[in-house]
Amino acid sequence: MDVEGARKRGRPEVASSDNGSLKKSKTDNQAKEHIEQLQRLQKKDPEFYEFLKEHDKELLQFDDNEDIDEEFDTDLEDGDLQLDEKASKLSFPGKEQGPLKKALTTSVVDSWCKSVQDNGSLSAVRSLMKAFRTACHYGDDGGGESVAKLSIMSSSVFNKIMLFVLNEMDGILRNLLKLPSSGGKKETIKDLMATKLWKNHSHLVKSYLGNALHVLNQMTDTEMISFTLRRLKYSSLFLAAFPTLLRKYVKVALHFWGTGGGALPIVSFLFLRDLCIRIGSDCIDDCFRGIYKAYVLNCQFVNAVKLQHIHFLRNCVIELLGVDLATAYQHAFVFIRQLAMILRDALNTKTKEAFRKVYEWKFINCLELWTGAVCAYNSESDLKQLAYPLTQIISGVARLVPTARYFPLRLRCIRMLNRIAASTNSFIPVSILLLDMLEMKELNRPPTGGVGKVVDLRSVLKVSKPSLKTRAFQEACVSSVVEELAEHLAQWSYSVAFMELSFIPLVRLRNFCKSTKVERFRKEMRVLIRQVEANADFVNGRRMSVSFLPNDPAASFFLQDEKEAAVSPLSKYVVTLQQRAQQKNASLTDSSVLVGEECSVFGSKISESDEDDDARKNEEGASVFSSSWLPGKGSKAKHPTETKKKNRKQQKQIATDEDVVEDLVLSSDEDDSLDESLAEGENDDAGNLPRKQKRKKQGTKRPKQKKSRSKSRNN
Repeated sequence: MDVEGARKRGRPEVASSDNGSLKKSKTDNQAKEHIEQLQRLQKKDPEFYEFLKEHDKELLQFDDNEDIDEEFDTDLEDGDLQLDEKASKLSFPGKEQGPLKKALTTSVVDSWCKSVQDNGSLSAVRSLMKAFRTACHYGDDGGGESVAKLSIMSSSVFNKIMLFVLNEMDGILRNLLKLPSSGGKKETIKDLMATKLWKNHSHLVKSYLGNALHVLNQMTDTEMISFTLRRLKYSSLFLAAFPTLLRKYVKVALHFWGTGGGALPIVSFLFLRDLCIRIGSDCIDDCFRGIYKAYVLNCQFVNAVKLQHIHFLRNCVIELLGVDLATAYQHAFVFIRQLAMILRDALNTKTKEAFRKVYEWKFINCLELWTGAVCAYNSESDLKQLAYPLTQIISGVARLVPTARYFPLRLRCIRMLNRIAASTNSFIPVSILLLDMLEMKELNRPPTGGVGKVVDLRSVLKVSKPSLKTRAFQEACVSSVVEELAEHLAQWSYSVAFMELSFIPLVRLRNFCKSTKVERFRKEMRVLIRQVEANADFVNGRRMSVSFLPNDPAASFFLQDEKEAAVSPLSKYVVTLQQRAQQKNASLTDSSVLVGEECSVFGSKISESDEDDDARKNEEGASVFSSSWLPGKGSKAKHPTETKKKNRKQQKQIATDEDVVEDLVLSSDEDDSLDESLAEGENDDAGNLPRKQKRKKQGTKRPKQKKSRSKSRNN
């Protein structure tokens, strides 16, 4: 290029040579300073210098041409990169040339992986972490210079980097930091942070966890997210050193737990549980509050299909509370008190809006959650103290609106009370709630609405007015009353005072048999009466031979052997009723839906079973990252989980520290499916009908009702 042409174009060649000389002099000065620092270190601390000489020769063998990248402190040496010459020579005329991108190839990544596995090369580890950062940020709109220095040429290179780092990085970091191969507690990391090992290698830990979090937010395929979270669970201990990253991981895991599909919810829950066990107080409060709010957001509506998912979420919360019962008691006390405040407001104001805040699925599901928690840890003194206030709240909810339309809600409350009584061995007078139901006029007269559709009392809180007059509703209510009353009496069928306890229920059951005009109900009640009388004779026969007083402690051991063998007439009768109820529920449930708590109950060996399955699941991880997948290239369109708008909204609701009372109260305006009033008669069979549909259905039904009324008047 001639000098005259260079002058006309503003001397670009001279300027570039000047810039090059300045950069070269700058790097030379940095190199000289580094060499001088190493020489001073050798004089001041020869022992540490010898240690570096044995374990980190790359640091002492300083290269003047080394390119130090300060982004995430992942020092990548240019000498280690084998570049694709064709890719590096590509140029685009007419545009400003950015930083030169160095294309990674499969052979380069394989050589790094082999160096790490065979020799434990720290330089190869740094190179892999640099490539891992590039892979995690692949497809981002913007990026720093450090991201642009490497380029992922194919999906196979991307998958090799991701699989190797996710599978091996935890072991590499533990080896560098001299930690055990697995496990550990927060105190281990706290002690390690004061050592030189941590100062030398903490940047690798932060880079691994930070970039993995970034790619988690970009993924949409549930299998990929599950595999990534399962591998990150082994490194969750390191999050104790990075509180900011810890909070972000908790928020992401809670989001996946509440909204994910397939195996993702259980994997996310196990990740959260591992965090609470290993890190403890630094994250356990955030996990308890976050998982409760996520549960509230996911249990707004209930139907036969969603029952299984809600049971799973509930059991997850109960299992997580067992990690630290002392802290769980503090949170449970606050949340139960908030439920009591909502109920008190409804009792004081007696407005439709206040009633609706209590008679909605979120409130009832919260009661069932804390009922399950109290029953699961009834032997622990912490949560057992909450049984009494919880019982008072449930009893108040059952009596709030004593109408036949809310029989399903009252039955749910009675089931909760029976569970608490059985687990805490405390007497709760639920027979009054059941016997009051039998005396309502809707169950004492022949049905005028025909046979009607089968009513699934498990998936509704309120039935429609036309359903009250059907035969199906009456049969469902009477059979449920018999089942719950028999279970309540069976709990005390071995008590020395059973005859006195069953006296009033027997009197009211006989009155119902006399007053009811439905023969099939009369037969049902006579069977129950005979079983109660037989049990009273069974207890009285044994009571005649005892000599202790009612207040004697020996009374608690009365018929203890018979109770363990379950030989009382009522115990045998309850087994028959339970089998009948299971058959009835199975007929109401679709064949593709499994309803019940057994599908999602966590046992005491949860950690062991998880460890046993990890080997098999990790082997399947290689097929998770398919050879054609790259982030930012249509992956979101192929594997959508939910829209971004909905995800962001739910993440904000879970992450905020607002009071749960406000969550339960303010969100009622958005629930179009909930009851608009307690005096009006809208159809709300499944709790999921929009308002417009309700109005249309009412408009079609009301004229028919008027015609039938006019005919009856004429007759």
